Order: sequence, then structure tokens, then C-alpha cells
Amino acid sequence: MTTKTSLTALTRGLTVLQDCVAKLCILLCSLALITLVATFGWLVFGRYVLNATPTWVEQLALLLVCYIVFLGAAVGVREQTHLGVTLFRDALPPALRGVVVLAGDIVLMVFGAVMCLSSLELFQFGWSTLLPMLNIPESFRTLSAVLCGGLICLFCATRILLGLLNAFSPNSQDQNELKRA
Repeated sequence: MTTKTSLTALTRGLTVLQDCVAKLCILLCSLALITLVATFGWLVFGRYVLNATPTWVEQLALLLVCYIVFLGAAVGVREQTHLGVTLFRDALPPALRGVVVLAGDIVLMVFGAVMCLSSLELFQFGWSTLLPMLNIPESFRTLSAVLCGGLICLFCATRILLGLLNAFSPNSQDQNELKRA
């Protein structure tokens, strides 16, 4: 197997793996949103029809919103739909633009790593405390932040690796020369 073929296979494999993880996150967010809507339907039915308000709905809603937001944010980083100011980056020459994009990915990767490690400490700290009404460890709420930080770090690291592989691949100079012609 040639170097070009192995780089293409590696690139394709990493992209497929990232796509699968992102789709799984979106599926989990969708299921959490469906559960959120259903539980609020139950809350309204219980309060106004049965005259017995289910008190656990609020705590479950807070837990589900954490997962929806954090997993959605991680996928937003993967899909590059997160908030960003690209005016100055887009005005730069292509070579400099690549450096700025790489620097942005490095900053995001470091942010994800710090978020994951800090949230992991909070996860460990909250294991002995129970969420009211749900009677599950508080750590289940902070697990969403741990996952988000880890996924942001993973997605950015993979994007950096793929960018470097594409920049230094044998045919990248050929492609750059074709773009200039």
C-alpha cells in the first residue's frame, strides 16, 4: 500500500468515525428533546386533569437540557456551526488563513481539554450528592459537560490532524499548483 493510499484511508476512516459520533450525539439530543416534551405533557396533564403535579419533571428537565445543550455544542464544533467572527480570517491570504484556522482549532481543542478535566473533577465531587426528586447522583448532570469537553477536544484534534495530513500529502502541492494555474 502506498503512502497516498494509506493517508486517504486514514483520512476517510477518521471522517467516518467523527460522523458516526456526531450522529450519535444528535440522536441522543433528539431523544432527550422528545422525552422533555413528553414529560412536560405529563406535567400539564397531572397538574390540570389529575390535580396531582408530578414534582420530578422539573429536575428531569434540567438534566435533559444539560445533555441537549452540551452534546449539541460539541456537534456544533464538529460541524463548524458555532459562533465565530470570520470577517478578518476570510480577508487574509489563503496561506495565512490556514494558519489562523489551525490556531483556532488548537485553541478550541485546549478549551475542550480544560473543560473535560475540570468537569471531571466536578463529576467526582458530585457523586455522593443525589439530585432531588430523581434520587440519582448529581454527577449525571455534570457528565454532560465532561462528554462535551472530551468531544470538542476529539473533534478539534481530528480536524487538526486531517488538516496537517492534507497539507503535507504528496499531491497537495500538485493541487495547489493547479489552483494557481
